[in-house]
Amino acid sequence: MPISPNFSSIFIKNWEINFTQCLPNGYLKHTDLCNILQLTAAAHAEVGGISFSDMQAFNQAWVLSRIRVEITELPKWKDTVTVRTWINTLENSRSVRALELYVNGKKMVGCVTFWAVFNTKIRRPEALALPYEHFELYPERIATKKSISKINFNNDSELIFEKSVAISDIDIVNHVNNVKYLEWCLDLVDENLILNQKIESFEMNFLKELSLQDKVGIYKNKTADSIIFNINKSEKTCFALRLNIL
Repeated sequence: MPISPNFSSIFIKNWEINFTQCLPNGYLKHTDLCNILQLTAAAHAEVGGISFSDMQAFNQAWVLSRIRVEITELPKWKDTVTVRTWINTLENSRSVRALELYVNGKKMVGCVTFWAVFNTKIRRPEALALPYEHFELYPERIATKKSISKINFNNDSELIFEKSVAISDIDIVNHVNNVKYLEWCLDLVDENLILNQKIESFEMNFLKELSLQDKVGIYKNKTADSIIFNINKSEKTCFALRLNIL
């Protein structure tokens, strides 16, 4: 679709937290937090003329490569949250996008994301085929205290779960949706850490895509202040998650 007449390089969208998005304690699930952030980024891309529908004319899509989320407090049921997003960098096949989530003017979540342009036919990164010069970039406007990093995992990781990729895991790009990896891992975490909001921040690295019926192993390594997961297929790591614990 064409660029919206209401387009702005800094995009703001409100969301109301409903009960289907909440944990038993009434606070927003970490997975649904990521969904809200991702949907806000998608809405900004849509008004800016670089949405999934626009890019599919060239067999392209944005795919998430890395993300860091820092949490002061989780929103709760019936809260109206305001998400503000802008682009730090955008060049060729890569983009860094920042997001912040507020409730009643209080910043509760900061997020930085690294995206790649992905050809959905040949399953390879490539340069963005659409114009994007109308997006003003804000490289100095940072949403998180720390930047995205590479997650290091070692051979001490223990295999704790095995699964096959199901149809419910697959998204419109025909691979496992990025939030599904987080869901798989959080289901293997002590629920008290989640319910008592002990996850201060988390990072995810997406290394190789997974497809329907792929068989994977989920590995875990715990330290005093973090839990690191890696998901392997045929002994090759496809995904890594680091949970930083209070």
